[in-house]
Amino acid sequence: MLLKVSCNAAVAAYAGDQIQAKCRVVGQSPSRPNLPRRHAVAFSSPVAKAPLVQAVVSEGRASRVESGPGGLADRLRLGSLTEDGLSYKEKFIVRCYEVGINKTATVETIANLLQEVGCNHAQSVGYSTDGFATTTTMRKLHLIWVTARMHIEIYKYPAWSDVVEIETWCQGEGRIGTRRDWILKNYATGQMIGRATSKWVMMNQDTRRFQKVSDDVRAEHLVYAPRELRLAFPEDNNRSLKKISKLEDPAQHSKLGLVPRRADLDMNQHVNNVAYIGWILESMPQEIMDTHELQAITLDYRRECQHDDVVDSLTSLESIEESEAVSELQGINGSATATANNQERLNFQHLLRLSGDGLEINRGRTEWRKKAAR
Repeated sequence: MLLKVSCNAAVAAYAGDQIQAKCRVVGQSPSRPNLPRRHAVAFSSPVAKAPLVQAVVSEGRASRVESGPGGLADRLRLGSLTEDGLSYKEKFIVRCYEVGINKTATVETIANLLQEVGCNHAQSVGYSTDGFATTTTMRKLHLIWVTARMHIEIYKYPAWSDVVEIETWCQGEGRIGTRRDWILKNYATGQMIGRATSKWVMMNQDTRRFQKVSDDVRAEHLVYAPRELRLAFPEDNNRSLKKISKLEDPAQHSKLGLVPRRADLDMNQHVNNVAYIGWILESMPQEIMDTHELQAITLDYRRECQHDDVVDSLTSLESIEESEAVSELQGINGSATATANNQERLNFQHLLRLSGDGLEINRGRTEWRKKAAR
């Protein structure tokens, strides 16, 4: 009898200042002819209260599923609910394909990790696993969550092989939606390296129209939320609250005719919200990318983007009226190059729109800081 498991069935566990993969095989010795051959794989995992493994067991040509209360992914995942059950923490190792030329994680990597830990949190409390993180009532009414606003601040980018711990939680946001917040820390040092917050609204999956959150859905959803208001950005007038005005033509920089790749589509059949970040950065002037790094990004999602849409990305240096940092400049002509030579921090406005009719897809705002000297 043979137990089939993935060849990637090793759990990365943090010990001191190095990562070690641990896996051990236990079972009856095959040298005993009078005993049935039975092998099992047991995994050493730092995840507390991990569920049992679900596996496919083959005996001859027959197969059956042996499982406990959880699946293999739950067993191997380096995440779990916190002690009070009102937030979720998970650790991630930064992989070589998730870093850029500076050997640090890209902002798209950070955004993908936020999305991953949010989905894993939803699954851990029993929400659906179909990609919509829906409650029982939502599924009956064909309702899904869609992103309305995302704000990310990164204070120190993690490097290749760093371990990042992300905590996330949900709370209500008025009558029309919900919010999800995140705290990012360097697991080795405990240093907070980033924060993020987002707002989500409810949409009917069939009509694609927004819908208010009913009391039934709210009751199902908020049972897992902190009882007291908890914000990743508790400061008054913080940047996550700043309104984004529409960028008007002519923009200083543009990248026209962007087309979604097949890989940009998510399981919800539209362009994933992380793809918008890459499109916004496509129209950033190269001289700014060379001398500065992204510190904060805010995105207001206005419209879904489908696989056959063609997108224009527009970018301009934020106006003096819009940016306190730029308002301190004297004698600068407003170009990105001139400003970069005189300013440690820069702010830009962004617009993604459909190429054909000019309809808004996304408004954005980015803040950039001067790269540290090497």
